[in-house]
Amino acid sequence: MENSVKSILLAGVGGQGTLLASEVLSEVLMSAGFDVKKSEIHGMSQRGGSVTSHVRWGQKVYSPLIPEGTADILFGFELLETFRCLPMLRRNGSVIVNNLKIAPGPVATGQASYPEDVPGRISASVADTTVIEGMDLARQAGNYRTVNTVLLGALSNRMEVAEGLWRRALKKRVPERFVEENLKAFELGRKCR
Repeated sequence: MENSVKSILLAGVGGQGTLLASEVLSEVLMSAGFDVKKSEIHGMSQRGGSVTSHVRWGQKVYSPLIPEGTADILFGFELLETFRCLPMLRRNGSVIVNNLKIAPGPVATGQASYPEDVPGRISASVADTTVIEGMDLARQAGNYRTVNTVLLGALSNRMEVAEGLWRRALKKRVPERFVEENLKAFELGRKCR
């Protein structure tokens, strides 16, 4: 049996729930019977800096790090961070990205400007790009902080993993008082195709 290793690179900004999303994703994949390796790069996450998480799975995975140009899916929580990570994606890979701009330090201080039409640039680079209005859907779910779960719902459509495993992982990883709104956010994300 061939050991085909798959990988997803999660990219966002500190405070967006990128790391929780990688925990849920890893939990789902382990529950589905895969060997899973995960690595996180926090940057200055508590100050709104870049956060990435590498998640790799297969029959046997030897390294958590995704080599450049090999990620199957780039899963972005913020537009510019996603755009910066495009070189990590393999040819014919997929992008799922939240349509959200968070100004990095130089932009916030007026030393630089946020690039124009980042969603268009991502779509021009990657034919299989899905842009999600995550904040709007999270508000519909009852809590804007469930954007990461909305995005997980959209990601779940791309993966051959039973839907019930996603719900179980959310119930396990999300604090109990937020489970219902996260399950609702997940459902709204699953409707994004």
